[in-house]
Amino acid sequence: MNTFKVAVACCVVSTLFTLMVAYATSFCDFKSRKPMMNLAVILNLFPGVLSMIAVYFILRALGLTNTHLGLILVYSAASGLGYLIAKGFFDTVPRALCEAAKLDGASQARTFISVIIPLSKPIIVYTIISSFLVPWMDFVYAKMIMNSGISDMWTVSIGLYNMLDKALINSYFSQFCAGGVLVSIPISILFVIMQKFYVEGITGGAVKG
Repeated sequence: MNTFKVAVACCVVSTLFTLMVAYATSFCDFKSRKPMMNLAVILNLFPGVLSMIAVYFILRALGLTNTHLGLILVYSAASGLGYLIAKGFFDTVPRALCEAAKLDGASQARTFISVIIPLSKPIIVYTIISSFLVPWMDFVYAKMIMNSGISDMWTVSIGLYNMLDKALINSYFSQFCAGGVLVSIPISILFVIMQKFYVEGITGGAVKG
């Protein structure tokens, strides 16, 4: 349940950030748009683990270590940088629709919510699944942030890892194997239900309109 709560919260926040950044870079012409897009792509080339130590000390200074809020902030903080695939999908949406909405007096927010979002179900599903998978499967950041040893706060990856302790492995190895299967079930169900939209989101985001 700890993992599920963190994953759902990250899923909501990350999806909103990604879609808003993708919409801004695709439909809004503003100064320094291209340099900002290039900077985001360059930052994505660096693995997130390089910032682990800095992230940990920042969270500790803010009193957010050993809290689920700290995990949510870490997983969601850079989600907007993953806008590229969503932008590729938004580039295929006809500009005439946005221009018509603008002529009718719609603001950018109204155009985004009422025009773009209803047409973007495939990429929304793709973004939701991608955002859900990161906290559901992550071990490194979870272990670093949730280091107090309080089992009630652990995510599933930390719980499974502790079952492999040399003092417990003989007693808990079968539970570890069962836990590994249980963890994979929600993801498998999610992919089966949303496979069509997931594939459409990937292919749609890969085509530049």
